[in-house]
Amino acid sequence: MSETVAAVRAEFTKLRGIRGTFVALLLFVPVSVFIAALGGWSAKGAIESDSPGLRSDFTPEQAGLDGILYGQLALIVFAVLIVSSEYASGMMRVSLLAVPRRGRLYAAKMTVTALAAAAVAAPVIVVGYLVTQIALGPHGTPIDANGVPRALAGAVVYLTLMSLFAAGVAATARSSVLPLAVLLPMVLAGTQILSAIGATKEAARYFPDQAGMRMLTVHAQDAYTGCVVMLVWTTTALAAGYLRSRRWDA
Repeated sequence: MSETVAAVRAEFTKLRGIRGTFVALLLFVPVSVFIAALGGWSAKGAIESDSPGLRSDFTPEQAGLDGILYGQLALIVFAVLIVSSEYASGMMRVSLLAVPRRGRLYAAKMTVTALAAAAVAAPVIVVGYLVTQIALGPHGTPIDANGVPRALAGAVVYLTLMSLFAAGVAATARSSVLPLAVLLPMVLAGTQILSAIGATKEAARYFPDQAGMRMLTVHAQDAYTGCVVMLVWTTTALAAGYLRSRRWDA
């Protein structure tokens, strides 16, 4: 077994053993599915009662992806904790004794972050979409509707990249407090507010979450542009985290 593979296996073992990190990863499942069901049920009621509360741009296809926009908060917490928990507990020194090459250890952590996020995201995104359509009843649309398969795939890529971005930020900060204090409000409301203000609307499109959301927009014309922007943010965060891991002592 190569040292890199051994390092990745060790990181998977640590992931299962650190309760807070593992719970954050698993929380993505119920949060996403619950919001998907609630959103579908609520939209069905609004449609059938001709409620003015139903947003003007509502489509059943896009509604099937709304749940993961809230579920991603759990993945961000997971990605931050998988990196920062070892610095907080002092276990990073033990990890460096086991894997002295910092670049290999860092790559193993990021590999596990990406694989775990993608492995959880892929089935949950499909289930969430189907749950929404079931809740919508006769107003739902099939999973093979025009643009939906591309949006579902884009959602998996987006959540994986967002997890890596959060992990890179955490590796740079070597703390969970600052990354969570910045990333959670940004994703929850910050960039949405900026996108509604005329002076900052255009700039907000290039924030990681706003650019990434174009990847999971069913009828987006610039989904691939959003993917490129998200890749730039993720690569920059990972590079900054790598440099910090190489240049500063644990």
